[in-house]
Amino acid sequence: MAYTVHQAKTHFSRLLKEAEAGKEVVVMRGKKPVAKIVAIDQLSQPKQEEVPFRLIGAYRGKISWELDAFDPMTDQELVESGLGYMLDAPLVPPPDK
Repeated sequence: MAYTVHQAKTHFSRLLKEAEAGKEVVVMRGKKPVAKIVAIDQLSQPKQEEVPFRLIGAYRGKISWELDAFDPMTDQELVESGLGYMLDAPLVPPPDK
């Protein structure tokens, strides 16, 4: 069955019931169909063992760092890492006059 956007907004819960009953519900903008509301087949949902591996938390306990990893570098460490040019640079550029 086809409905206008206004009808679909007004009677959305009824359209969901129609879709659950297996009917095809089409939403039209003017004479152009723009959406179809269909029921989700319970059998098409993936089973627990078919769910793909997710990376969230996979590296918990495997990555570590020293407590001073985010401390400022010493002058010697700056030179050794190739950032010695930063030693003579002012932190805040002088204002333009």
